[in-house]
Amino acid sequence: MTADIVLNVVSDALTIASLLAAPLLLTALATGVFIGVLQAATQINEMTLSFIPKLLALVVSLLVAGPWMLQLIVNHTRNLFMNIPGIIG
Repeated sequence: MTADIVLNVVSDALTIASLLAAPLLLTALATGVFIGVLQAATQINEMTLSFIPKLLALVVSLLVAGPWMLQLIVNHTRNLFMNIPGIIG
């Protein structure tokens, strides 16, 4: 196993991890900004007000992007298992 193979596997893993995290993080960011603007406009400064909308938005995001995320990680894992003989040498 050479350093190039290890760097390639780690690079692919980091790419997959960022692709898996992106829908949830972007949804939480957008919801947080929207609730923050709403709180600033109405002058309601309650810290716990943003938790329930964020939680609901993340559940919806998981329902929408979940199948794609699962397919992405399964394909990556399958490729890793298929490439084990080539990785080992």
